[in-house]
Amino acid sequence: MGPVRSELMWQAVVDAVRIAGDGASLDVLDLGGGTGGDAVRLAQLGHRVTVVDPSPDALASLHRRGVEAGLAVPVTGVLGDASDLPDHVAAASFDLVVCHGVLEHVDDPAEALSTVATVLRPAGHVSVMVAGRNAAVAARALAGDFVTAQTLLARSAGDWNLRTMGPRRFVQHEVEALLSDLHFTTIRSQGVRVFADLVPSAIVDTEPGARDALFALEQILRSSSDFTGLSAGLHTIARLDLTAAPPDPGGKSATL
Repeated sequence: MGPVRSELMWQAVVDAVRIAGDGASLDVLDLGGGTGGDAVRLAQLGHRVTVVDPSPDALASLHRRGVEAGLAVPVTGVLGDASDLPDHVAAASFDLVVCHGVLEHVDDPAEALSTVATVLRPAGHVSVMVAGRNAAVAARALAGDFVTAQTLLARSAGDWNLRTMGPRRFVQHEVEALLSDLHFTTIRSQGVRVFADLVPSAIVDTEPGARDALFALEQILRSSSDFTGLSAGLHTIARLDLTAAPPDPGGKSATL
């Protein structure tokens, strides 16, 4: 097993693939997939994977990673981001879009998700992972930074200032509302990394069996809604509604 945090994030991708494909080989878009840690593993499982990322260096690392893995079908790397996605990939061409760690950084999360919807096939799925606001509040409070904790607590994802506050933080209902406004039906909503970001690495790396025990605990907690709000990561898997009108990436953004 690798680092607990990485394996928990990978488990979220596995969950999305299982729900989206039920064992079938899928066309997967990893938006902001970087150096391809997840993308190459997906390709090794037999999926056809495209990574769209704004960093040329990350895409170069993705290529090297794929070569080293000996992939029969290489991962396709595309230079771009959510804002120009339709310029690089065809509409309705993917079964699953993995959108992990993206909405925290874009100017308009609703517009980004609307664009994602246009590249999904009918009844395609999206896997959204965002940073949890309650976990950020707790982390700042535990660090003694009570002013910042109060500031975070008073903000919503909709009135977040990326320039002054850094990456956006969400609570679960904000993510689900965004998806619902864009004609997605939430299939699964769960927390990821309740304690993994808080437990000192010295304990996890040195105590015998601690890594496996922490991973097992996190696996239990992710199925408990009581702990979702405390999770560092909020994971939502949603399906595009076949009966809804096609999303318009140039239209008015949904309200957070």
